[in-house]
Amino acid sequence: MKMTVISQNKTQFIDITSQIQAAVKTQGINSGLCFVFVPHTTAAVTINENADPAVPSDILNVLNTVIPRDLDYRHMEGNSAAHVKSSLVGASEVIAVKNGQLDLGTWQGVYFCEFDGPRTRHVNIKLIEE
Repeated sequence: MKMTVISQNKTQFIDITSQIQAAVKTQGINSGLCFVFVPHTTAAVTINENADPAVPSDILNVLNTVIPRDLDYRHMEGNSAAHVKSSLVGASEVIAVKNGQLDLGTWQGVYFCEFDGPRTRHVNIKLIEE
């Protein structure tokens, strides 16, 4: 199943937990695994705290500081920083499904990580039932 995500900023974390949970519910999976994959080289997916909006903002701030946009990159397209961030954060996550729910920790959420926006992106979700 494919989900669309539309980013508004150059770099942005977008909470996609509820959309993934909706996919689990739609498919009727009670117990199993949920694979989340971002098929883009300048975006990523991660799991982190979703209770305090300062956390994703802090993570982006650190990534943007450590991996600046204007370094002496050789890639001619001008988005090398986005490629580096994508590689470091990663293109996929696997989440257990238990009792029809994503088995995340109390404070955890799933974030689409935009590093070269704004853009319309896709997230692939694969559910496997036990």
